[in-house]
Amino acid sequence: MAKEHERRRTFAIISHPDAGKTTLTEKLLLYGGAIHSAGAVKARRAQRSATSDWMELEKKRGISVTSSVLQFELGDIRYNLLDTPGHQDFSEDTYRTLTAADCAIMLIDAAKGVEEQTKKLFHVCRMRGTPIVTFVNKLDRPARDPFELMSEVEEVLGLATVPVTWPVGSGDLFKGVYDLTAQRVLTFERTAKNATKAPVSVSGLDDPQVAALLGAEQTDELRGAVELLEGAGDGWDRARFLAGEISPVFFGSALTSFGVEPFLEDFADICPPPGPRETSAGVVHPGDDRFTAFVFKVQANMDPSHRDRIAFMRVVSGKFESGMRVHHYRLGKVIRLARAEQIFADERRTVHEAWAGDVVGLHDPGLYRIGDTLSTDGPLTFDSVPRFSPEHFARLALKDPLKRKQLQKGLSQLAEEGTVQLFLEPGREKDPICGVVGQLQFDVLAYRLEHEYGAEVVLDRLGYSFARWVMEAGTPDALRAARVPLAVTDLDGKPVALVRDPWELGRLERDNPSWTFRETAPITQG
Repeated sequence: MAKEHERRRTFAIISHPDAGKTTLTEKLLLYGGAIHSAGAVKARRAQRSATSDWMELEKKRGISVTSSVLQFELGDIRYNLLDTPGHQDFSEDTYRTLTAADCAIMLIDAAKGVEEQTKKLFHVCRMRGTPIVTFVNKLDRPARDPFELMSEVEEVLGLATVPVTWPVGSGDLFKGVYDLTAQRVLTFERTAKNATKAPVSVSGLDDPQVAALLGAEQTDELRGAVELLEGAGDGWDRARFLAGEISPVFFGSALTSFGVEPFLEDFADICPPPGPRETSAGVVHPGDDRFTAFVFKVQANMDPSHRDRIAFMRVVSGKFESGMRVHHYRLGKVIRLARAEQIFADERRTVHEAWAGDVVGLHDPGLYRIGDTLSTDGPLTFDSVPRFSPEHFARLALKDPLKRKQLQKGLSQLAEEGTVQLFLEPGREKDPICGVVGQLQFDVLAYRLEHEYGAEVVLDRLGYSFARWVMEAGTPDALRAARVPLAVTDLDGKPVALVRDPWELGRLERDNPSWTFRETAPITQG
């Protein structure tokens, strides 16, 4: 019998906004039997909001601004799909989520090709060596030439491509896909409202039915493309795929479900199971007896009626059992892991055990922060979830001074879940400074403070562009003495320099050669 961790597949979907990520997510859940009809996301007035977007602001705007974790089973495989924000202003949340994934699906719009946000997210995958599977979407609309799209992936991202399926036509002429491995044509019937699985009929290229169905011109075009593909390009090489050097490419339309089922069938074999990871105590393997895990996301108020907090934990090795005692690295103490849940959009199921590759939600009474490591058999840490330097800063002012308590509670919870980073200026602690990676995060911050905590705030934008952690300085006073534009502390009391531009940062580095100006907050124990 296969070990439990060997049948786990943990992956994320990365894309530029509007490439159809939420729609593809829904269709994967539909084919995985987790939902029975898909609610496509429409930016203005969704007939029915998408299952994976639960926050009111997301439903209004038709965008994903938080990551959620969705589970489904298909065949003998247990999938953990880490749903990431599509909007570039929430890229930090996406970066952190990618640390918990073993593989990424890169979704590309067939008309637009490789877009700006796709490039950024691709580079995060490359930094981590995450293998990438490419899905070219929206072939039900007029699309660019598939050879041109593959060349663009190779030139812009430096990633070799190996097509697994090939489109037959595009736009109104999109009839289906050709499966290059099994040498079969998969044709689809358009279904009303596209909310159910698309029927598939299968045949070889030489089947007379193919010419009858596609017409002479499309059949010749397909034969020519297949001959070209068989004679050229890279062949499939699993070792190169796992090293992040080549990407298998699939074509389809998530909206009409064309090409999604053959994609999912192949994905089960392509997506790697959990692998080994580096820690401060050496490499841990998924099959080890020792339990290890890290927190990559904390989400407050997923259930507005209960005002709860959930910490999402990725199991790296061993087995999780409810009630087990583990070492919490940052706090430097042993804690008990009580109730845990697996979450499907707004539905929850209590879990009593989980294996490497699984993601579980722990009820958080305020113990967890992003990057926390949990383990049995003594302390260790994964250097896996960095806190990035914010690029935009604002000072918060309360509209109603009597709501100070609500503001403090809201800010500390939202900072712990990574929505914003919080900084305090000595002597002005009552007016905290918030740092974010993208401007839209300020809107979400103000919205959530008002609607979840009852604290209305005004944001006064500040002209800083960088935060740098300077551990050698010891205190904000030492930073001020070194003519740092604004000296503050983070949530842990570590000294941080806020700087306006690269020139100013260069001056500080030249004037203080014994100091290191770090872009990410260091993780320390105890």
